[in-house]
Amino acid sequence: MSEKDLLQEEKTRESVKAEKKSKQLEEPKPKRWVRVRMLPIWLRILLFVLLLAGSLVLGAMVGYGVIGDGNPSDVFKAKTWQHIIDIVQKN
Repeated sequence: MSEKDLLQEEKTRESVKAEKKSKQLEEPKPKRWVRVRMLPIWLRILLFVLLLAGSLVLGAMVGYGVIGDGNPSDVFKAKTWQHIIDIVQKN
């Protein structure tokens, strides 16, 4: 190869590098996915606690009223719970 060819090849390499650089600068960076929450975390926690308490009350009502053949509203009376505690402590 002659000196002229080598210089031409170097220019070509430089131009290729420059083209790559310009393409990298022109290409937009991929955007990060931003999640917009419909319900804030504090509201999710509050809903979870309320649903947990509701399921506990509903479960006690079904267990005492339907399965235990009692009145479901008796679950809210202190006398009922005292009776259950007395039964558990005697055994």
